[in-house]
Amino acid sequence: MTKAARALAALGHEARLSVFRLLVRSGHDGLNVGEISAHLDMPASTLAHHLRALVGAGLVVQERHGRVILNRADFEAMDELVGFLGEECCKGVRSASDVA
Repeated sequence: MTKAARALAALGHEARLSVFRLLVRSGHDGLNVGEISAHLDMPASTLAHHLRALVGAGLVVQERHGRVILNRADFEAMDELVGFLGEECCKGVRSASDVA
């Protein structure tokens, strides 16, 4: 599976999409698990599962500060994904009706 496919698969789950969007809104400061859990009203155990998927897809970076794990959106990965999606935009692919 390509990097883009892994990222899109991870974002294909509504809860993971909500987590990722929240982390994007939080900017480079990121949020810890408790903060994410409170914002989304999501149990920490459920959140941990979704964060693992987002980290595995390369969309979220985790950094330990003592006992706290800070979660940040990987903005470079997000830019790459958006670039991948827009790469072929308007490249002149003709519709079947235009070919006939």
